Amino acid sequence: MAALRALLVPRLAAASASAPRAPDGRTPSPRAALHGSAPRPRARVALVLSGCGVYDGTEIHEASAILVHLSRGGAEVQIFAPDVRQMHVIDHTKGQPSESEGRNVLTESARIARGKISDLAQLSAANHDAAIFPGGFGAAKNLSTFAVDGKDCKVNKDVERVLREFHGAGKPVGLCCIAPVLAAKVLRGVEVTVGHEQEEGGKWPYAGTAEAIKALGAKHCVKGVTEAHVDQKNKVVTTPAFMCETALHHIYDGIGAMVKEVLELTGK
Repeated sequence: MAALRALLVPRLAAASASAPRAPDGRTPSPRAALHGSAPRPRARVALVLSGCGVYDGTEIHEASAILVHLSRGGAEVQIFAPDVRQMHVIDHTKGQPSESEGRNVLTESARIARGKISDLAQLSAANHDAAIFPGGFGAAKNLSTFAVDGKDCKVNKDVERVLREFHGAGKPVGLCCIAPVLAAKVLRGVEVTVGHEQEEGGKWPYAGTAEAIKALGAKHCVKGVTEAHVDQKNKVVTTPAFMCETALHHIYDGIGAMVKEVLELTGK
């Protein structure tokens, strides 16, 4: 301890001597001199879910990865989902619809949010710096009708409103996996990626989505699973995620690239 004091005391004394004086003439304490920089404001990010489960809601691994990367980036997160009925319920052990069940998107999304969730109708771009949409078939079934109608799909009215609000305010939007189709439908001419445009022996099983995105009037940009595409003009950031059949850590890294770019675009 004596040796440690011998090292620290001169440094603390030097910091105190060089520290600016307060208006009343007093010198701030050495501790204040060392930790006096103002904290950076935290980016306020809205995460929009579409249920719970890859085949009929939010892809849980994607949502979790986004939350981890946002936490690491120091963001303040609020989670939302529309208070609407799911298109259908899939038995994930069989990959088939369960005809006798019906579920609510907000209620199911609350499982991922650990109960801390709000109705999407309450989300306003004025209260947030960015919005992020994970993928999962819920984006194409519950947030839109893309799974059924393709390029002729309709987008949930609150999802469309949120996308237009953030875009109009010049605030970034991140989307991964199949969710970029939402931006392609609502924000005409936007640049997005869902990965590669050929299946490549099954590595990109949903490669046909790229053509649907083009049919929606958007530009598709080929990217690898660990990459994110940034449309600087529209402040839209996308990454392929589970559009690619690959190891989970590659998907995690790609989502991290997307989150990093979104946070940088907030300027916070």
